[in-house]
Amino acid sequence: MKLVVQVKLLPDVATEAALRETLQLCNQAADHVSRRAHQSNVKTKAALQRLVYREVKGMGLSAQPAIHCVRKVAEAYAASADEPSTARHGRRPPRPLRAPVRFRKDAAQPFDDRCLSWRLDACTVSIWTVRGRMKNIRFACSTEQLSLLRHHRRGESDLVWRNDSFYLYATCEVPEADEYRPDGFLGVDLGIANIATASDGHRHSGRQLNQTRHRNRRLRSKLQKKGTKSAKRLLRKLSSREARFAADTNHRISAHVVTEAQRTSRGIALEDLTGIRERVRLRKPQRVTLHSWSYAQLGSFIAYKAKRAGVPVVYVDPRHTSQGCSACGHVDKRNRPSQAAFRCTSCGFAEHADVNAARNIAARGAASWAVSHAADDAD
Repeated sequence: MKLVVQVKLLPDVATEAALRETLQLCNQAADHVSRRAHQSNVKTKAALQRLVYREVKGMGLSAQPAIHCVRKVAEAYAASADEPSTARHGRRPPRPLRAPVRFRKDAAQPFDDRCLSWRLDACTVSIWTVRGRMKNIRFACSTEQLSLLRHHRRGESDLVWRNDSFYLYATCEVPEADEYRPDGFLGVDLGIANIATASDGHRHSGRQLNQTRHRNRRLRSKLQKKGTKSAKRLLRKLSSREARFAADTNHRISAHVVTEAQRTSRGIALEDLTGIRERVRLRKPQRVTLHSWSYAQLGSFIAYKAKRAGVPVVYVDPRHTSQGCSACGHVDKRNRPSQAAFRCTSCGFAEHADVNAARNIAARGAASWAVSHAADDAD
């Protein structure tokens, strides 16, 4: 499986200026290639490289960065062609682009091992720039990240300018652990009031995260009305800070879920929430909360951590998991007298609503696993 390791570069003033000039020139070249691709309707990498390679080299790039600029443009057009536009009653084919794809002057640029070399023992890198090869640029990372780079780094690394700092995003190919046969399933109900609730009763409250988002939303509204340069700078800083906080929260929750499943030799059952934002109709205040809900990120974190640990993961149909009784199976809207309470109108079973939903998810996960592995059991 592929993981991305992010390390922070610590360049001196001259090296930082060279890196910024390099990013700007690479993205100017990418913009030129994009205009030529749009005018000539040549979008594939090989054909586009034949068309513009000499032109890009003439702009001051060496061979490998020029090739990477061409490939970056080809991949951008391929991604725009693959991305469907959403209609109210289904999906329709994407419209052709009316203008060339544009690249920010500080957009990320890929570098391969010919242009970027790592000295992991010294925690330094050497990288090609428009001012020549810059050597012994220090970087900072954790011990775990350094181990991943040493044993599993493969292919290219992206040079990224973010929050007034340079980073390298390195791709690592980490072997997946052998998946074990689960002894039952840990159901996980993803929500807003409680970010994640496990079928064993453990709830990860979303109160702190939601309070942070509400506070930031009010502050964003004030800053947007103000509209000054300093207000816009603070808005950018606020946005990245909230994203980091949400990602850290999701990392900690996903690590706990996977560790608990592995400790008890269970699999993990998750709801398949694909397209939930298009399906659900809510009032405006609730709509804002739903669209800021990072359930997809949490689900992806659980999935990749589970792969590394060999924990089986299944996805189940989420319909009626919150209205169905985990004791008798009776489904009724009246089973939910409030957001947090569940009381079955048929058998009288009572439980926290999210815990009840998580138990339903766990049961569906076990049933789905049994059906999909019935042939293996027969052999």
